[in-house]
Amino acid sequence: MSSSHTPSWLTDGRPAIWPPYARLDADALPVASASGVRLTLSDGRELIDGIANWWSACHGHNHPAIRAALHEQLERFPHIMFAGLAHEPAYRLAERLTKLVPGDFSRVFFTESGSVSVEVGMKIALQHAMIVGRRYATRFLSFRGGYHGDTLATMPLCDPEEGMHAMFSGVFNPGLLADLPHDAETTAALDRLLADSAREIAAVVVEPLVQGAGGMKFHGPEVLQTIRRLCDRHGVLLIFDEIFTGFGRTGTMFAMEQAGVTPDILCLSKALSGGTLPLAATLASRAVAQVFETSDHPAAVLMHGPTYMANALACAAANASLDLFEQEPRLQQAAAIAAQLTAELEPCRGLTGVADVRVLGAIGVVQLDRDADVLRSRFPPFGVWVRPFRDIVYLTPPLTIDRADLAQLTGAIVQVVGDWSRGLK
Repeated sequence: MSSSHTPSWLTDGRPAIWPPYARLDADALPVASASGVRLTLSDGRELIDGIANWWSACHGHNHPAIRAALHEQLERFPHIMFAGLAHEPAYRLAERLTKLVPGDFSRVFFTESGSVSVEVGMKIALQHAMIVGRRYATRFLSFRGGYHGDTLATMPLCDPEEGMHAMFSGVFNPGLLADLPHDAETTAALDRLLADSAREIAAVVVEPLVQGAGGMKFHGPEVLQTIRRLCDRHGVLLIFDEIFTGFGRTGTMFAMEQAGVTPDILCLSKALSGGTLPLAATLASRAVAQVFETSDHPAAVLMHGPTYMANALACAAANASLDLFEQEPRLQQAAAIAAQLTAELEPCRGLTGVADVRVLGAIGVVQLDRDADVLRSRFPPFGVWVRPFRDIVYLTPPLTIDRADLAQLTGAIVQVVGDWSRGLK
Protein backbone atom coordinates (compact mmCIF):
# COMPACT_ATOMS: atom_id res chain seq x y z
CA MET A 1 0.00 0.00 0.00
CA SER A 2 1.41 3.37 -0.98
CA SER A 3 1.96 5.98 1.70
CA SER A 4 -0.63 8.26 0.04
CA HIS A 5 -3.34 5.69 0.84
CA THR A 6 -2.15 4.82 4.34
CA PRO A 7 -4.65 6.25 6.87
CA SER A 8 -3.23 8.32 9.71
CA TRP A 9 -4.88 6.13 12.33
CA LEU A 10 -2.87 3.16 11.11
CA THR A 11 0.42 5.05 11.20
CA ASP A 12 -0.26 6.78 14.51
CA GLY A 13 -1.74 3.78 16.31
CA ARG A 14 0.56 1.05 15.07
CA PRO A 15 3.29 1.67 17.70
CA ALA A 16 0.66 1.20 20.42
CA ILE A 17 -1.01 -1.98 19.12
CA TRP A 18 0.03 -5.46 20.23
CA PRO A 19 -1.10 -7.76 17.38
CA PRO A 20 -2.21 -11.40 17.80
CA TYR A 21 0.08 -14.28 16.84
CA ALA A 22 2.62 -11.90 15.30
CA ARG A 23 5.72 -9.89 16.06
CA LEU A 24 5.14 -6.37 17.29
CA ASP A 25 6.20 -4.87 13.94
CA ALA A 26 3.80 -7.01 11.90
CA ASP A 27 1.94 -5.32 9.04
CA ALA A 28 -1.85 -5.25 8.83
CA LEU A 29 -4.21 -4.18 6.04
CA PRO A 30 -6.49 -1.26 7.03
CA VAL A 31 -10.17 -2.06 6.50
CA ALA A 32 -12.55 0.83 5.84
CA SER A 33 -15.77 -1.17 5.55
CA ALA A 34 -17.11 -4.71 5.21
CA SER A 35 -20.26 -6.01 3.56
CA GLY A 36 -21.32 -9.48 2.50
CA VAL A 37 -18.18 -11.40 1.60
CA ARG A 38 -16.08 -8.32 0.86
CA LEU A 39 -13.60 -6.29 2.86
CA THR A 40 -12.96 -2.80 1.48
CA LEU A 41 -9.52 -1.43 2.31
CA SER A 42 -8.69 2.21 2.94
CA ASP A 43 -7.18 2.53 -0.54
CA GLY A 44 -10.40 1.30 -2.15
CA ARG A 45 -9.28 -2.25 -2.95
CA GLU A 46 -11.77 -5.02 -2.27
CA LEU A 47 -10.83 -8.43 -0.91
CA ILE A 48 -13.13 -11.45 -0.89
CA ASP A 49 -13.01 -12.81 2.65
CA GLY A 50 -12.04 -16.47 2.56
CA ILE A 51 -11.68 -16.75 6.34
CA ALA A 52 -15.05 -15.28 7.50
CA ASN A 53 -13.73 -13.34 10.45
CA TRP A 54 -11.79 -16.29 11.82
CA TRP A 55 -14.62 -18.68 10.87
CA SER A 56 -17.38 -16.68 12.56
CA ALA A 57 -19.13 -14.53 9.90
CA CYS A 58 -21.40 -17.33 8.70
CA HIS A 59 -23.91 -14.90 7.13
CA GLY A 60 -21.25 -12.57 5.74
CA HIS A 61 -20.27 -9.18 7.07
CA ASN A 62 -22.70 -6.54 8.27
CA HIS A 63 -25.86 -8.51 7.51
CA PRO A 64 -28.84 -6.11 7.49
CA ALA A 65 -31.03 -8.36 9.66
CA ILE A 66 -28.40 -8.57 12.40
CA ARG A 67 -27.65 -4.88 12.08
CA ALA A 68 -31.36 -4.07 12.52
CA ALA A 69 -31.54 -6.27 15.62
CA LEU A 70 -28.56 -4.43 17.11
CA HIS A 71 -30.12 -1.03 16.42
CA GLU A 72 -33.39 -2.13 18.02
CA GLN A 73 -31.65 -3.44 21.13
CA LEU A 74 -29.43 -0.36 21.38
CA GLU A 75 -32.55 1.79 21.70
CA ARG A 76 -33.34 -0.12 24.90
CA PHE A 77 -29.88 -0.66 26.42
CA PRO A 78 -26.57 -2.13 25.27
CA HIS A 79 -25.81 -4.06 28.46
CA ILE A 80 -26.91 -4.66 32.03
CA MET A 81 -25.23 -6.75 34.67
CA PHE A 82 -26.52 -10.31 34.70
CA ALA A 83 -26.31 -10.95 38.45
CA GLY A 84 -29.78 -10.39 39.90
CA LEU A 85 -31.05 -8.73 36.72
CA ALA A 86 -32.44 -10.31 33.56
CA HIS A 87 -33.11 -9.27 29.99
CA GLU A 88 -35.12 -10.76 27.14
CA PRO A 89 -32.38 -11.36 24.51
CA ALA A 90 -30.38 -13.67 26.79
CA TYR A 91 -33.37 -15.59 28.14
CA ARG A 92 -34.80 -16.07 24.66
CA LEU A 93 -31.42 -17.15 23.33
CA ALA A 94 -30.85 -19.66 26.13
CA GLU A 95 -34.24 -21.26 25.54
CA ARG A 96 -33.65 -21.43 21.78
CA LEU A 97 -30.23 -23.02 22.17
CA THR A 98 -31.50 -25.75 24.49
CA LYS A 99 -34.13 -26.63 21.88
CA LEU A 100 -31.82 -26.30 18.87
CA VAL A 101 -28.84 -28.33 20.06
CA PRO A 102 -29.18 -32.13 19.73
CA GLY A 103 -29.51 -33.95 23.02
CA ASP A 104 -31.08 -33.02 26.34
CA PHE A 105 -29.45 -29.74 27.38
CA SER A 106 -31.17 -27.64 30.01
CA ARG A 107 -28.84 -24.84 31.17
CA VAL A 108 -26.78 -22.21 29.33
CA PHE A 109 -24.00 -20.02 30.73
CA PHE A 110 -23.04 -17.02 28.55
CA THR A 111 -19.53 -15.55 28.34
CA GLU A 112 -17.57 -13.43 25.86
CA SER A 113 -15.11 -15.77 24.18
CA GLY A 114 -14.58 -19.36 23.15
CA SER A 115 -11.62 -19.84 25.45
CA VAL A 116 -13.68 -18.73 28.44
CA SER A 117 -16.59 -20.94 27.44
CA VAL A 118 -14.20 -23.90 27.63
CA GLU A 119 -12.96 -22.71 31.03
CA VAL A 120 -16.55 -22.53 32.24
CA GLY A 121 -17.09 -26.06 30.95
CA MET A 122 -14.03 -27.14 32.91
CA LYS A 123 -15.36 -25.42 36.05
CA ILE A 124 -18.72 -27.13 35.65
CA ALA A 125 -16.96 -30.48 35.38
CA LEU A 126 -14.75 -29.76 38.39
CA GLN A 127 -17.62 -28.59 40.58
CA HIS A 128 -19.76 -31.50 39.40
CA ALA A 129 -17.01 -33.84 40.61
CA MET A 130 -16.93 -32.07 43.98
CA ILE A 131 -20.69 -32.40 44.41
CA VAL A 132 -20.81 -36.11 43.56
CA GLY A 133 -17.85 -36.91 45.80
CA ARG A 134 -15.12 -37.41 43.19
CA ARG A 135 -12.69 -35.22 45.11
CA TYR A 136 -9.62 -36.43 43.21
CA ALA A 137 -11.09 -35.69 39.77
CA THR A 138 -9.14 -32.51 39.00
CA ARG A 139 -7.52 -33.30 35.64
CA PHE A 140 -8.68 -33.20 32.04
CA LEU A 141 -7.94 -35.45 29.10
CA SER A 142 -7.64 -34.00 25.59
CA PHE A 143 -6.21 -35.13 22.27
CA ARG A 144 -3.10 -34.59 20.18
CA GLY A 145 -3.64 -32.02 17.47
CA GLY A 146 -6.29 -30.24 19.51
CA TYR A 147 -6.76 -26.59 20.39
CA HIS A 148 -9.16 -25.26 23.01
CA GLY A 149 -8.08 -21.69 23.73
CA ASP A 150 -5.35 -19.26 24.68
CA THR A 151 -6.18 -18.70 28.34
CA LEU A 152 -4.06 -20.24 31.08
CA ALA A 153 -6.54 -22.97 31.96
CA THR A 154 -7.21 -23.99 28.35
CA MET A 155 -3.60 -23.99 27.18
CA PRO A 156 -2.80 -27.32 28.91
CA LEU A 157 -5.65 -28.88 26.89
CA CYS A 158 -3.92 -27.98 23.62
CA ASP A 159 -1.32 -30.12 21.87
CA PRO A 160 1.91 -29.18 23.70
CA GLU A 161 4.17 -29.88 20.73
CA GLU A 162 2.26 -29.18 17.53
CA GLY A 163 0.04 -26.39 18.79
CA MET A 164 0.55 -22.67 19.34
CA HIS A 165 1.61 -23.01 22.96
CA ALA A 166 4.73 -25.17 22.67
CA MET A 167 6.87 -22.48 24.32
CA PHE A 168 4.84 -22.89 27.51
CA SER A 169 5.49 -26.63 27.86
CA GLY A 170 6.47 -27.34 31.43
CA VAL A 171 5.09 -24.05 32.76
CA PHE A 172 1.70 -25.43 33.71
CA ASN A 173 0.58 -28.76 35.07
CA PRO A 174 -0.05 -30.77 31.92
CA GLY A 175 -3.35 -32.41 31.20
CA LEU A 176 -3.60 -36.00 30.08
CA LEU A 177 -3.02 -36.33 26.34
CA ALA A 178 -4.11 -39.14 24.02
CA ASP A 179 -4.34 -39.94 20.34
CA LEU A 180 -7.80 -39.76 18.86
CA PRO A 181 -9.20 -43.32 18.83
CA HIS A 182 -9.25 -43.95 15.07
CA ASP A 183 -8.31 -47.63 15.06
CA ALA A 184 -8.11 -50.66 17.34
CA GLU A 185 -4.71 -49.72 18.75
CA THR A 186 -5.53 -46.10 19.63
CA THR A 187 -8.95 -47.14 20.97
CA ALA A 188 -7.36 -49.71 23.27
CA ALA A 189 -4.80 -47.13 24.42
CA LEU A 190 -7.52 -44.61 25.30
CA ASP A 191 -9.49 -47.32 27.07
CA ARG A 192 -6.44 -48.23 29.18
CA LEU A 193 -5.69 -44.59 29.98
CA LEU A 194 -9.24 -43.99 31.14
CA ALA A 195 -9.24 -47.21 33.14
CA ASP A 196 -6.04 -46.20 34.90
CA SER A 197 -6.88 -42.53 35.40
CA ALA A 198 -10.68 -42.16 35.52
CA ARG A 199 -10.55 -41.48 39.26
CA GLU A 200 -8.61 -38.25 38.63
CA ILE A 201 -10.29 -37.11 35.38
CA ALA A 202 -13.01 -34.47 35.61
CA ALA A 203 -13.79 -34.58 31.88
CA VAL A 204 -12.58 -35.49 28.42
CA VAL A 205 -12.48 -32.59 25.94
CA VAL A 206 -12.61 -32.95 22.15
CA GLU A 207 -13.35 -30.93 19.00
CA PRO A 208 -15.93 -32.87 16.96
CA LEU A 209 -14.87 -33.81 13.40
CA VAL A 210 -12.32 -31.01 12.94
CA GLN A 211 -9.34 -29.93 15.04
CA GLY A 212 -9.45 -26.34 13.82
CA ALA A 213 -6.55 -24.21 15.01
CA GLY A 214 -4.52 -27.40 15.39
CA GLY A 215 -4.26 -27.57 11.60
CA MET A 216 -7.75 -28.28 10.23
CA LYS A 217 -7.33 -31.99 10.89
CA PHE A 218 -10.42 -34.11 10.19
CA HIS A 219 -11.61 -37.26 11.90
CA GLY A 220 -14.67 -39.44 11.30
CA PRO A 221 -17.92 -39.61 13.30
CA GLU A 222 -16.90 -43.03 14.60
CA VAL A 223 -14.14 -41.34 16.63
CA LEU A 224 -16.75 -39.37 18.60
CA GLN A 225 -18.86 -42.50 19.05
CA THR A 226 -15.87 -44.31 20.50
CA ILE A 227 -15.00 -41.46 22.87
CA ARG A 228 -18.61 -41.25 24.07
CA ARG A 229 -18.73 -45.00 24.66
CA LEU A 230 -15.45 -45.04 26.61
CA CYS A 231 -16.44 -42.02 28.73
CA ASP A 232 -19.68 -43.80 29.64
CA ARG A 233 -17.79 -47.01 30.43
CA HIS A 234 -15.44 -45.24 32.84
CA GLY A 235 -17.88 -42.72 34.32
CA VAL A 236 -16.18 -39.59 32.97
CA LEU A 237 -17.92 -36.46 31.69
CA LEU A 238 -17.46 -35.51 28.03
CA ILE A 239 -17.07 -31.94 26.73
CA PHE A 240 -17.54 -31.12 23.04
CA ASP A 241 -15.78 -27.96 21.87
CA GLU A 242 -17.93 -26.87 18.90
CA ILE A 243 -16.63 -23.32 18.94
CA PHE A 244 -15.37 -23.68 15.36
CA THR A 245 -17.60 -26.46 14.07
CA GLY A 246 -20.96 -25.21 15.31
CA PHE A 247 -23.58 -23.43 13.18
CA GLY A 248 -23.24 -25.10 9.83
CA ARG A 249 -19.51 -25.08 9.21
CA THR A 250 -19.17 -28.86 8.76
CA GLY A 251 -22.38 -29.22 6.73
CA THR A 252 -24.74 -29.92 9.63
CA MET A 253 -25.87 -27.37 12.18
CA PHE A 254 -23.57 -29.02 14.72
CA ALA A 255 -20.77 -31.44 13.92
CA MET A 256 -21.91 -33.93 16.54
CA GLU A 257 -25.09 -34.56 14.55
CA GLN A 258 -23.00 -36.53 12.07
CA ALA A 259 -21.95 -38.92 14.84
CA GLY A 260 -25.33 -39.24 16.52
CA VAL A 261 -23.86 -38.71 19.98
CA THR A 262 -24.01 -35.79 22.40
CA PRO A 263 -21.71 -34.59 25.19
CA ASP A 264 -22.42 -33.75 28.80
CA ILE A 265 -21.14 -30.20 28.31
CA LEU A 266 -21.07 -28.22 25.05
CA CYS A 267 -19.05 -25.10 24.21
CA LEU A 268 -20.16 -22.68 21.46
CA SER A 269 -18.89 -19.31 20.21
CA LYS A 270 -17.61 -17.75 16.94
CA ALA A 271 -20.64 -18.01 14.62
CA LEU A 272 -23.05 -17.85 17.58
CA SER A 273 -23.47 -14.09 17.06
CA GLY A 274 -22.97 -14.27 13.31
CA GLY A 275 -19.44 -12.96 13.72
CA THR A 276 -20.59 -9.55 14.97
CA LEU A 277 -19.98 -9.31 18.72
CA PRO A 278 -18.09 -11.36 21.33
CA LEU A 279 -20.36 -14.08 22.68
CA ALA A 280 -19.94 -17.66 23.84
CA ALA A 281 -22.16 -20.22 25.50
CA THR A 282 -21.53 -23.27 27.66
CA LEU A 283 -24.42 -25.71 27.77
CA ALA A 284 -24.91 -28.41 30.40
CA SER A 285 -26.99 -31.53 29.92
CA ARG A 286 -30.05 -31.98 32.06
CA ALA A 287 -28.30 -34.76 33.98
CA VAL A 288 -25.33 -32.54 34.81
CA ALA A 289 -27.51 -29.54 35.66
CA GLN A 290 -29.73 -31.59 37.97
CA VAL A 291 -26.72 -32.45 40.10
CA PHE A 292 -26.32 -28.72 40.76
CA GLU A 293 -30.05 -28.07 41.11
CA THR A 294 -30.65 -30.73 43.76
CA SER A 295 -27.54 -30.32 45.89
CA ASP A 296 -26.87 -28.09 48.89
CA HIS A 297 -23.11 -28.56 48.46
CA PRO A 298 -21.17 -25.24 48.30
CA ALA A 299 -19.94 -26.28 44.84
CA ALA A 300 -23.53 -26.21 43.55
CA VAL A 301 -23.02 -22.48 42.91
CA LEU A 302 -20.98 -22.06 39.73
CA MET A 303 -18.14 -19.73 40.63
CA HIS A 304 -17.98 -17.62 37.51
CA GLY A 305 -19.55 -14.29 36.53
CA PRO A 306 -17.99 -12.03 33.86
CA THR A 307 -18.94 -8.36 33.90
CA TYR A 308 -20.18 -8.53 30.32
CA MET A 309 -21.79 -11.94 30.66
CA ALA A 310 -24.86 -12.33 28.41
CA ASN A 311 -24.28 -8.93 26.81
CA ALA A 312 -27.67 -7.81 25.50
CA LEU A 313 -26.37 -6.57 22.15
CA ALA A 314 -24.48 -9.79 21.51
CA CYS A 315 -27.50 -11.90 22.48
CA ALA A 316 -29.72 -9.83 20.18
CA ALA A 317 -27.26 -10.48 17.36
CA ALA A 318 -27.28 -14.21 18.14
CA ASN A 319 -31.07 -14.34 18.07
CA ALA A 320 -31.05 -12.59 14.70
CA SER A 321 -28.42 -15.06 13.48
CA LEU A 322 -30.59 -18.02 14.52
CA ASP A 323 -33.51 -16.39 12.70
CA LEU A 324 -31.41 -16.35 9.53
CA PHE A 325 -30.61 -20.05 9.91
CA GLU A 326 -34.37 -20.68 10.13
CA GLN A 327 -35.26 -18.42 7.20
CA GLU A 328 -32.42 -18.96 4.73
CA PRO A 329 -30.84 -22.18 3.32
CA ARG A 330 -27.50 -22.08 5.12
CA LEU A 331 -26.98 -25.85 5.25
CA GLN A 332 -27.76 -26.19 1.55
CA GLN A 333 -25.27 -23.40 0.92
CA ALA A 334 -22.65 -25.25 2.96
CA ALA A 335 -23.24 -28.36 0.84
CA ALA A 336 -22.80 -26.35 -2.37
CA ILE A 337 -19.59 -24.83 -1.02
CA ALA A 338 -18.28 -28.31 -0.17
CA ALA A 339 -18.90 -29.56 -3.70
CA GLN A 340 -17.23 -26.54 -5.27
CA LEU A 341 -14.23 -26.67 -2.93
CA THR A 342 -13.77 -30.36 -3.67
CA ALA A 343 -13.69 -29.76 -7.42
CA GLU A 344 -11.71 -26.53 -7.51
CA LEU A 345 -8.97 -27.33 -4.98
CA GLU A 346 -8.28 -30.73 -6.55
CA PRO A 347 -5.65 -29.33 -8.99
CA CYS A 348 -3.39 -28.76 -5.97
CA ARG A 349 -3.27 -32.48 -5.23
CA GLY A 350 -0.04 -34.03 -6.43
CA LEU A 351 1.88 -30.75 -6.67
CA THR A 352 5.39 -30.78 -5.29
CA GLY A 353 5.23 -29.69 -1.66
CA VAL A 354 1.52 -30.45 -1.25
CA ALA A 355 0.90 -33.18 1.32
CA ASP A 356 -2.92 -33.32 1.20
CA VAL A 357 -6.09 -31.69 -0.08
CA ARG A 358 -9.27 -32.21 1.96
CA VAL A 359 -12.77 -30.77 2.30
CA LEU A 360 -15.48 -31.08 4.94
CA GLY A 361 -18.56 -28.90 4.68
CA ALA A 362 -17.54 -25.28 4.16
CA ILE A 363 -13.89 -26.02 5.01
CA GLY A 364 -11.29 -26.51 2.30
CA VAL A 365 -7.67 -27.30 3.13
CA VAL A 366 -4.48 -27.54 1.10
CA GLN A 367 -1.80 -28.92 3.38
CA LEU A 368 1.83 -28.31 2.50
CA ASP A 369 4.85 -30.28 3.63
CA ARG A 370 6.36 -27.19 5.25
CA ASP A 371 5.40 -23.84 6.79
CA ALA A 372 2.81 -21.94 4.74
CA ASP A 373 3.12 -18.52 6.41
CA VAL A 374 5.44 -17.35 3.63
CA LEU A 375 2.47 -17.36 1.25
CA ARG A 376 0.35 -14.85 3.18
CA SER A 377 1.46 -11.76 1.26
CA ARG A 378 0.78 -13.41 -2.11
CA PHE A 379 -3.02 -13.47 -1.83
CA PRO A 380 -4.18 -9.80 -1.62
CA PRO A 381 -2.96 -9.06 -5.17
CA PHE A 382 -5.54 -11.64 -6.33
CA GLY A 383 -8.30 -9.68 -4.58
CA VAL A 384 -8.76 -12.22 -1.79
CA TRP A 385 -8.15 -12.45 1.94
CA VAL A 386 -6.61 -15.84 2.70
CA ARG A 387 -4.48 -16.33 5.80
CA PRO A 388 -2.34 -19.50 5.78
CA PHE A 389 -1.03 -20.74 9.09
CA ARG A 390 1.44 -23.42 10.05
CA ASP A 391 1.47 -25.83 7.09
CA ILE A 392 -2.01 -25.20 5.68
CA VAL A 393 -3.66 -22.88 3.18
CA TYR A 394 -7.36 -23.06 3.89
CA LEU A 395 -10.77 -21.54 3.17
CA THR A 396 -13.68 -21.11 5.59
CA PRO A 397 -15.77 -18.59 3.65
CA PRO A 398 -19.11 -17.13 4.73
CA LEU A 399 -21.88 -19.61 4.00
CA THR A 400 -23.53 -16.94 1.85
CA ILE A 401 -20.71 -16.77 -0.71
CA ASP A 402 -21.71 -17.22 -4.36
CA ARG A 403 -20.04 -19.46 -6.91
CA ALA A 404 -18.11 -16.68 -8.66
CA ASP A 405 -16.58 -15.29 -5.48
CA LEU A 406 -15.70 -18.75 -4.23
CA ALA A 407 -14.12 -19.53 -7.58
CA GLN A 408 -11.95 -16.44 -7.21
CA LEU A 409 -10.78 -17.72 -3.82
CA THR A 410 -10.04 -21.24 -4.98
CA GLY A 411 -8.43 -19.93 -8.16
CA ALA A 412 -6.09 -17.76 -6.13
CA ILE A 413 -5.06 -20.74 -3.99
CA VAL A 414 -4.42 -22.94 -7.01
CA GLN A 415 -2.33 -20.17 -8.59
CA VAL A 416 -0.35 -19.20 -5.48
CA VAL A 417 0.31 -22.78 -4.38
CA GLY A 418 1.13 -23.77 -7.95
CA ASP A 419 3.66 -20.93 -8.36
CA TRP A 420 5.20 -21.78 -5.00
CA SER A 421 5.38 -25.47 -5.90
CA ARG A 422 7.10 -24.82 -9.19
CA GLY A 423 9.67 -22.74 -7.35
CA LEU A 424 10.63 -25.79 -5.30
CA LYS A 425 11.85 -27.72 -8.33
